[in-house]
Amino acid sequence: MSTSRKIIHIDMDAFYASVEQRDNPSLKGQPVVVGGKPDSRGVVCAASYEARRFGIHSAMPCSRAWRLCPQAVFVPPRFEVYRSVSQQIREIFQRYTDRIEPLSLDEAYLDVTYSEQAGGSATLMAQEIRREIVQRTGLTASAGVSNNKFLAKAASDFNKPDGITVVLPEQAEDFVAQLEIRRFQGVGPVTQKKMQAEGIFTGADLRQRSLAELRQLFGKSADYFYNIARGRDDRPVESDRERKSIGAETTFETDLSDVPQMLSVLNNLAESVVGHLQRRELCATTLTIKVKYSDFQQVTRSYTDARGFDAAADLIACFPWLLSRTEAATRPVRLLGVSVSGLKSLDGMRQLRFEL
Repeated sequence: MSTSRKIIHIDMDAFYASVEQRDNPSLKGQPVVVGGKPDSRGVVCAASYEARRFGIHSAMPCSRAWRLCPQAVFVPPRFEVYRSVSQQIREIFQRYTDRIEPLSLDEAYLDVTYSEQAGGSATLMAQEIRREIVQRTGLTASAGVSNNKFLAKAASDFNKPDGITVVLPEQAEDFVAQLEIRRFQGVGPVTQKKMQAEGIFTGADLRQRSLAELRQLFGKSADYFYNIARGRDDRPVESDRERKSIGAETTFETDLSDVPQMLSVLNNLAESVVGHLQRRELCATTLTIKVKYSDFQQVTRSYTDARGFDAAADLIACFPWLLSRTEAATRPVRLLGVSVSGLKSLDGMRQLRFEL
């Protein structure tokens, strides 16, 4: 890997649930669901591996999770604690590189191409990072190492939990060929069903399709699918100083039709986004929600406030109005996203507020 980029993807194992099991030893080995109460209209934020065996997953209605596993232990989320632990993990990353692209509180890309740590070996760096995370937080993480973001992320999911997978450039095509389509970043449940209906179940199947065929089937996503089927991905790791917006989104395994559950999902996403803002001591002036319907039509709705947003409550207060400006109440929704832009330093924004 010495002649190409060196990318590490670190993904914490069942992060929220693992923190709860760490802090409450009686929960260890139990099916833990972090989210609303089982009789509420809330959604699952996270599920321990013990709970996942029953088919429970994030963004699932808590009532359904309870039906799947009545013995599950439901605990409310503690986002302040998760953000604090995430900051500890981030400090470990910074000892290896300043090119860090967080995707959420529990996962990030690291570009270590020019890092001299561990003799310049990305594999050894990933091993050291995982050991340091355990030592400092008591939590485990999985890692993927390769020469691009797609391969690194797929690799980190390949040997979970508490595993590491390295994909060398010369191994890329063989690695992708045996991957199930559901493991491909960018392939959600609806796209997966569409691919499978076309006889595409693995990376090898996807590679058999021409670019023209893929464009006919998947439109503007075709070029991305064509390239990742061959292990290619030129996207750079975007460090904090390069980012003009911060966002988080989730795709549902089953389309949502219940507005209160959608608002619950948006509220959880807001906590993640605000965590990123607070770690960087930033404030945002524009809030945007993204809604993708079951037919893949996508809309965004935004609100700008010169006073800025720097707390989850600020975002959450806007969601009912923003969502009401979409057709979410009458059309099934397969994806929801929250992003903020117009990023400014928190100190500068506080001074502006004082002057106003």
